[in-house]
Amino acid sequence: MAERLVIDHVGQRGDGVARVNGATRYVPYTLPGETVDAAALAASDRMQLVAIRTPSQQRIHPLCAHFGVCGGCAIQHWQPDAYRAWKRQLVIDTLARAGIDVEVTDMIDAHGAGRRRVTLHARRAPNGSFPVGFAAPNSHAVIAIDACPILDPALEGAFEAARALAALLKPVAKPLDIQMTAADNGLDVDVRGSGPLPPKIVAALSRLAEQYKLARLTRHGELVLMRAPPVVTMGVATVSLPPGSFLQATVAGEETLATLAAAHCGKAKRIVDLFCGVGPFALRLAAKARVAAFDSDAGAIASLQKAVASAHGLKPITAEARDLFRRPLVPQELRDVDAVVFDPPRQGAEAQSKQLAASKVPVIIAVSCNVTTFARDARILIDGGYKIETVTPVDQFRHTPHVELVGKFVRPR
Repeated sequence: MAERLVIDHVGQRGDGVARVNGATRYVPYTLPGETVDAAALAASDRMQLVAIRTPSQQRIHPLCAHFGVCGGCAIQHWQPDAYRAWKRQLVIDTLARAGIDVEVTDMIDAHGAGRRRVTLHARRAPNGSFPVGFAAPNSHAVIAIDACPILDPALEGAFEAARALAALLKPVAKPLDIQMTAADNGLDVDVRGSGPLPPKIVAALSRLAEQYKLARLTRHGELVLMRAPPVVTMGVATVSLPPGSFLQATVAGEETLATLAAAHCGKAKRIVDLFCGVGPFALRLAAKARVAAFDSDAGAIASLQKAVASAHGLKPITAEARDLFRRPLVPQELRDVDAVVFDPPRQGAEAQSKQLAASKVPVIIAVSCNVTTFARDARILIDGGYKIETVTPVDQFRHTPHVELVGKFVRPR
């Protein structure tokens, strides 16, 4: 049975939030001030939107016909200025709850040409079909999709290629996840969920790779075939991607984050880049400074070392594989460093932050894709004597509640 609700505000997950007799209701695809009808969902704290009785004046028409059916985007229905203000406010509120008072600048839109990575799913449906697309909201069911307006045009052909892959692998497949990355020289594809591949299927995959210009095809990270090593350009360097390697979601996002980090480093001559990945910061910072880069991913470090060897015009870069969660750099190792940049995974860098807080590094730049763990790590640095000067939100995950952050910390003299 539907319940009549008035939406108070939009919460941290992008759902409209209503208060009823002290209880909280979460209704996706709704906006502040709207009166809506919503029905409870089994085993979920979210509700299903049934009807919008009084729409907000800030409501706009979604840009994608699949919005609300596909579970990818949370917000395409909100006027852009209001959306941006809400996303920036998420950052301000989360930092305030951690007792952090800092200037939060206007958010930078870094969607650019769109996302260059996508994971498509293929699942056997009850009717025996094998649809390829994205998962429905709160479900493992797959919504068949043949185009997505938020993807980089460099992923053109990804859906067609994924359907062809799923059709070939269906005899040996459990549910499939097909991760595609737009490299400079074609699509880099990793398939997860298939069983061992018989020679006949490998031969067919080789023909498919030629047809759809796949640079490389791997299964669970193991090489199946490669037409050419997939590469991306970072600054003046060309980086060969390890299978399944991490990249920022958009080219504009990577460039924006790196530009902010470099600006905050100022005239630093010796920089440490922690959680460096394949080098999106290190390869740009080295235009003006010596860089020591560290990451737990040995494949990423090897790719960075190879890129350094073939790049021209850069200051020296050293790259080392090291688990910074178990073996964070300690103050003695940071003794002669002018600046540290760290960009950890979503879980943040608590252990490394404690060591940084005990160091004398003049400038620390924290980059994060998780506001909550950023606030925790920032609190550690501040309690260790650092002053947080500024935080910049960066939006490369447009239409979602996810936001990137770049914060600058200085050690008062």
